[in-house]
Amino acid sequence: MNQTNFHIKQITVKESYKVRQPVLRPGRPITSCVFDGDDLTTTIHLGIYEHHNIIGVCSFFKNDHKELPHPKQYQLRGMAVMESFQGKGIGNQILSYGESLMKEKNIKVIWCNARETALPFYKKSGYEIFGNAFEIPGIGTHYNMLKAL
Repeated sequence: MNQTNFHIKQITVKESYKVRQPVLRPGRPITSCVFDGDDLTTTIHLGIYEHHNIIGVCSFFKNDHKELPHPKQYQLRGMAVMESFQGKGIGNQILSYGESLMKEKNIKVIWCNARETALPFYKKSGYEIFGNAFEIPGIGTHYNMLKAL
């Protein structure tokens, strides 16, 4: 796959739904893709495109986790890559781009609620599990993960 065909840019939350819904909430209404804080000015939504087609998204929310003592932290949410592009490095590209943006903002920690199936992806990207597994009803088992920047 030619990596030069891809570009990443900041997007609106509504643009993120084009990937969030089919990947994270398949068969559910678009309203299930709306997250608290999506519209805050501190929230950053990113999209990765192949030519003009959005194929992956992730969002960064200014949200402190109560178990983390770090004063400068953001939460990663809505990380998703269209199924036909999964396993091809697309997720790593957009995540790395977002992490660089967070470093520029002097953010020290990124944390997320990772689906059990996504643990290998996040571990490969340098994230570590903290705390115990927990269930999100209707979605499945998740783990808190963090990465110090």
